[in-house]
Amino acid sequence: MHHAGDELRLLQAKQGSDQAFAALVGAHQQAVRAFLRRLTASPADADDLAQEAFVTAWSRLDRLAPGVSFRTFVCGIAYRKALNDRRRSKRRGERDGAWLSLHDDIETPSHETRLTLEAALQTLPIEQRAAVSLCVAEDYSHAEAAAILGLPLGTVKSHIQRGRARLCALLGVKDE
Repeated sequence: MHHAGDELRLLQAKQGSDQAFAALVGAHQQAVRAFLRRLTASPADADDLAQEAFVTAWSRLDRLAPGVSFRTFVCGIAYRKALNDRRRSKRRGERDGAWLSLHDDIETPSHETRLTLEAALQTLPIEQRAAVSLCVAEDYSHAEAAAILGLPLGTVKSHIQRGRARLCALLGVKDE
């Protein structure tokens, strides 16, 4: 997902231009935030992680491989930050209670307990949620998602298939 002007801005940013990097952030921050909002429990967490991802990207621009888009690079960093944040949260146990209370409903969703798409997405394991978010909501190819997530292509396809099936079951719709 290359955007017009990214190549020049990247070159300038790699040479130390704050303005060029700010332009890259401006061009891609909405997409990165939207991706993270699908992975995290709150918009505030997503915005914090997005900011951290861009700061990390700035310090690691020299590691951006030729041919990889800036958005793909930042989304990969953002995904790893979301995974780390989730691990920390899990250890603290803050969200465990909420997830367990949903667990019975997840197994056999009744009409009364159907969840909204966003809530349903939050019940997926983070790897499935990330794959579904990138390929279904963000329109990345399976290969691009595999690169962002650092997973084999077959694993990404499996995550998407399982994630879609689970979302459809939760929402009470047929998986086409």
